[in-house]
Amino acid sequence: MLISNNFDVQNDLQRELLSDEKLLWSGKPKSGFLFRRSDILFIPFSIIWCGFVIFWESMAISNRAPFFFALWGIPFFCVGLYITVGRFFYDKKNRNNTVYGITANRIIIKSGVFKTTTESFNIKTLPDTSIDEKSDGSGTIKLGQDRQFLFEVNGLDQRNQRKAPALEFIQDVRSVYNLILQQQN
Repeated sequence: MLISNNFDVQNDLQRELLSDEKLLWSGKPKSGFLFRRSDILFIPFSIIWCGFVIFWESMAISNRAPFFFALWGIPFFCVGLYITVGRFFYDKKNRNNTVYGITANRIIIKSGVFKTTTESFNIKTLPDTSIDEKSDGSGTIKLGQDRQFLFEVNGLDQRNQRKAPALEFIQDVRSVYNLILQQQN
């Protein structure tokens, strides 16, 4: 039996279970600030964005440009602040609020920062389940394939781009993956 030792996670998922369901495994993603593969491109982009906005604002203020020009840069500054720093705080908070559960019939993902969303996936009909395992045994299990996904921006919903649901940053990912495969058979 693989069930996690975290009583809070199990208790949080208990409300989501049907009367005849039992958790085979439950867990949470790794906490703290984490970097993702997409940050290799996104961090330089965010620095360039913020650099340009700071240049714009400083030029508008120092050259006594019309008030509209200084005001025009404020939304861009807010976006730049989010993509440079804020998205890491959003991602951390979202992972702290995320719990995963596996029963004999489904996988449950409960998460959210401003509102809680619970997703349930039939374990028998999951398409293209894949694993990304790191050398320390942690990793991610994808429950399907990404559709038209170019890069990851935590907290920003990209139109016509859908990231496959996943059990992200979990410990002992191989055991959890094998449990899913066992339940599928």
